[in-house]
Amino acid sequence: MESLLTKIDLAKDDMTAVEKKIADYILSHSTLIPNMTTKELAQKTDVSEASIVRFARVIGIDSFKAFKLALVKDLAVTETTLTDFNVLQQKDTPYDSFQKVIHVNKAAIEACAEAMDKRELEHAVDLFARANRVIFYGVGGSSTAAIDAQYKFTKLGYAAMTSPDFHYMLSLIPHLGKSDVFVAISTSGRTKDVLELVRFAKKKRVPVIAITNLDKSPLYREADVRLCTPNVESDFRIASIASRMTQLTIVDTLYMGLLHRKGEGLIDRYAEARDEMVKLRR
Repeated sequence: MESLLTKIDLAKDDMTAVEKKIADYILSHSTLIPNMTTKELAQKTDVSEASIVRFARVIGIDSFKAFKLALVKDLAVTETTLTDFNVLQQKDTPYDSFQKVIHVNKAAIEACAEAMDKRELEHAVDLFARANRVIFYGVGGSSTAAIDAQYKFTKLGYAAMTSPDFHYMLSLIPHLGKSDVFVAISTSGRTKDVLELVRFAKKKRVPVIAITNLDKSPLYREADVRLCTPNVESDFRIASIASRMTQLTIVDTLYMGLLHRKGEGLIDRYAEARDEMVKLRR
């Protein structure tokens, strides 16, 4: 599959002088682009912001935001091939792998800012603030984020639950209602077990929050609130690495958002739990 940077390079011959100027800068400074605004890139290339937007469309992408997300995937997946099976053809030392893991995870986390919709995030925190029980579900690599979320939300005082057992999760949903929240976590947004539970929860009129890729997947369409992650890994991969980091970043964000909502009333409970843990160390 042709990479975005290769596509830009091949298209240069048919570009205008302004477009070539933008293309040359992107090809020479590709790792800087995901963290730049249209205004910043326009200043660096001495062109108008409108020219930056038009350039993205010339490449076949609707917006500069979408262009940056595509570039992040290009850099994180195509160049480093960390979770691609082609990595087995490379003779990396353990320290080489360490450097690649840092690069891929850092790029993935930085791309989260472009994928996240501020209003959706605020809506999610509002739902959690009113919830009695919260259920998290993910399978495979996404189960890691579900377990982390259960732990964090329990500390916030919620009756938080998760399990890798589909039938156990199925038995929980009839006990949920409009004042509870079901959080579905899936990178692809197409995992059958996740979708089945989401549809069952919606029958019970339980608000569904999805943590999933920005792609218009079945889960994206079914959810009431979409907390989108950037598409930073191919579906056929050695393991969930960058995608898991994006999910954990969203879980941490929700945790901090609810911590601020609940305020200082939690401090005494946190202190009480810590005092008990300290006793166990003696």
